[in-house]
Amino acid sequence: MLSAALLVLSGCSSSPEETPSGEASGNGGETLGTVETMFGTIEVPQPEDELRVVALGWSDAEMALALGVKPVAVFDWQSFGEEDKGVGPWASDLFEDETPEILERADETLNYEQIEVLDPDLILNVRSSNDEQEFNRLNEIAPTVYAPEGTAAFATRWDVQMTSVAAALGESEQGESIIEDTKAAIAAAAAEHPEFKGLTTVAGTKFGDAYGAYLAGDGRFDILADLGFVNAPGVESLEPSGFFTAVSAEQVGALEADVPVILPIGYTVAETQADPLLASLAAVQQGRAVFIDPEDELSDAYSAASPLAIPVVLEELVPQLAAAAAKVTPAG
Repeated sequence: MLSAALLVLSGCSSSPEETPSGEASGNGGETLGTVETMFGTIEVPQPEDELRVVALGWSDAEMALALGVKPVAVFDWQSFGEEDKGVGPWASDLFEDETPEILERADETLNYEQIEVLDPDLILNVRSSNDEQEFNRLNEIAPTVYAPEGTAAFATRWDVQMTSVAAALGESEQGESIIEDTKAAIAAAAAEHPEFKGLTTVAGTKFGDAYGAYLAGDGRFDILADLGFVNAPGVESLEPSGFFTAVSAEQVGALEADVPVILPIGYTVAETQADPLLASLAAVQQGRAVFIDPEDELSDAYSAASPLAIPVVLEELVPQLAAAAAKVTPAG
């Protein structure tokens, strides 16, 4: 399993702070971390006892684990289940013999009472819907960290997410080291495949009777861009909605690219390849489309977009991209 180097959590001195409950902050008024978020500056008091973190945002738990912190509760966005402790199988071993509580939404609402009983020192909700009402309620329970100002819903880049989580945990130096190592691995893969540079791609999907494409800010597109690909003009011309753009049946031609990457949701690869609209794309007909099998670990790692998941993507997706790119007819 992949692992990240660990550092001992440390805090810096500051003036005494008040907790959301109005009680004096933990360890002599020391601050564990300070983060600038879309909802203002969040200061995390140094706890007197072992730090208790609740990870609510998409891949927030994996960010914490990469920094050596084991959340006491995890919102399982990708349905990894209790067996993998709510995170990807590439990360679950970092919990060692500890098991976090798996959180769920009821009627699209967080169970605030359940979170409050967990008595967290810090709540992470960095890659989320950015709901201010939700923030206000969570911040009454414990200091709650969201993405920086100007970030669209669920469009927090993985490196920005790591920066925010690391700052909250007082581990900015370690977070920067993880970011540098991960970017170096991506850059090495790009350097090994200079043929990727400038080729068009889409991070497409098919779900239900609809289609769509992920955009900058979503890890599924960002990893392709970091490898040298550029977004297809057809997708660029569509109306974005945060990290995603809907593609109607009449607009499926927008998914045409040198090397489109298609992630089925609720379909097998065979069913997706048999879709008559997708099958009409030249890239599909010429074998230049990469279909990610939703049953493979790659599918989850591609969607998780954490420093612990990205090495899985580099190992498993890059060879498929290279095989597809080799079928692209050079321009001119």
